Amino acid sequence: MSNNVTDLGKGSIPKLIFKLATPAIIAQLVNVLYNIVDRIFIGRMQGGDIAMAGVGVAFPITLIVAAFAALVGMGGAPLAAIKMGEKDNDGAEKIMSNSFSTLVLLAILLTLVFLVFKEPLLWAFGASEATIGYAMDYLSIYLIGTIFVLVALGMNPFINTQGFAKIGMMTVSIGAAMNIILDPILIFGLDMGVRGAATATIISQAISAMWVLRFLLSGKATLKIRKKYLKIDFRIMGRVMGLGVAPFIMQATESLVLITLNTKLQMYGGDLAVGAMTIMSSIMQIIMLPTMGVTQGSQPIMSYNYGAKQIGRVKKAFKLTILITLGYTATMCTALMIMPEMFVRIFNSDPKLVEITVWSIRIYFVGITIFGIQVACQNTLLALGQAKISLFLALLRKVILLIPLIYILPTFMENKLFAVLLAQPIADITAVITTAICFMVFYKRNLSNIESKSINTNDKESLNTN
Repeated sequence: MSNNVTDLGKGSIPKLIFKLATPAIIAQLVNVLYNIVDRIFIGRMQGGDIAMAGVGVAFPITLIVAAFAALVGMGGAPLAAIKMGEKDNDGAEKIMSNSFSTLVLLAILLTLVFLVFKEPLLWAFGASEATIGYAMDYLSIYLIGTIFVLVALGMNPFINTQGFAKIGMMTVSIGAAMNIILDPILIFGLDMGVRGAATATIISQAISAMWVLRFLLSGKATLKIRKKYLKIDFRIMGRVMGLGVAPFIMQATESLVLITLNTKLQMYGGDLAVGAMTIMSSIMQIIMLPTMGVTQGSQPIMSYNYGAKQIGRVKKAFKLTILITLGYTATMCTALMIMPEMFVRIFNSDPKLVEITVWSIRIYFVGITIFGIQVACQNTLLALGQAKISLFLALLRKVILLIPLIYILPTFMENKLFAVLLAQPIADITAVITTAICFMVFYKRNLSNIESKSINTNDKESLNTN
């Protein structure tokens, strides 16, 4: 095996997770930087507040595009890793090549649908006479590059799952760096406004997509995109999408949750409450990204060793993952409870907004203390190919619990704003407990049985040898 390839079936589990998770965490943080810088540039345009609102109206559509990339990429990569663990690289390449073809097909369909229906969709998502022009300008250009977005986001997990975490990190970093460079040039230098922001994004995603394809077609990759496997096998893609539907729903429902929260907060707390939620959403993103990096680092290890029937290594990887994620979320929650104002002033220093956000944080983030358990367990189930359980848990927190609670709690409580905010910790804590129970049941039924069979097989082989 090449020195550049990480052998997921051997070596220290902590060192492997550190090696794979560190680039993933860096990539996530770079992505956050890109998003923040993008908003800063648009906000500094003439009429930047309206332009920001226009781009914000278009944001749900960009989230849906990213969700389809997750449907294929996050569904196919664990299955490919399991095949690698079974020493079936040919099967893994079938999955990867089929996934690439599916992403191209989805890109064509999404581009056509959204180009035709973009204006009525934007009006439905809250566009006004003042913002519709900006939203249309941004989306018209962004949709032309849908294929680049899907290939870059959807195929990059196949690089990480082979153990090439640094290459996967570079996919994100190159695109983000290019976007940060191009934004001021196109927005201000060429006076393109939001069209410049959209153009910068698409050029950056095109460069990321070419980076991904160049690697996956090269001799450096363990798994390569093969021409003979490009014809879509619907049995393979059924399994891929069955597993990928959980991360798809997690991303696709994010916009629905924010729309629901903002609507109710506006009703009970006005613009300040909505502003507070904007800050808290940013803080939530900062909290969640490192945990996502850790789980992205541990996922290939668990998938590979699960396929190789090395259950002891799967258990070690899971235990270390939950220790890191739980420790991190508990630490961050403690810091938020003790000094929330410090976090708020990173984003805004208006006294009234600071006051309501500090008060809101101490309600909204209570459940985050133990949320590391949810992240670790849910992503481990995904890594081990448990599509149905992952789908249920993805739906549970946001769709089954949070959105209904946002509507129900204010009908029973006098302080309506408090009731809306309280929905989040109730949903978080309930989801964590349910996820932990589901994982323990799976652990006892599946992992322990596989480990026992493996031990018995080894014992028989040892007796036969003797």
